[in-house]
Amino acid sequence: MMFNRLLNRITMNEGVCSGKPSIRNMRFTVAQMLELIAAGMTFDEIQSDYPYIEREDISACLLYASTIANNKGMMAISETV
Repeated sequence: MMFNRLLNRITMNEGVCSGKPSIRNMRFTVAQMLELIAAGMTFDEIQSDYPYIEREDISACLLYASTIANNKGMMAISETV
């Protein structure tokens, strides 16, 4: 399923960013990505500033955040991670 493939890009590893949700075990957290988007950056601008970030990473962060915002989605995240 596409959602699972995207959510697999979000990792939680105690050795990376103190276990905060991050992108593909890199030191780039979901929260950092959401802050960039909230500040008005486009996908293209984010990719230009951070060339190691893929479009799917950005989508994965948005999906992760939307799943957490949906109370019923909390169980789905814990089951896939």
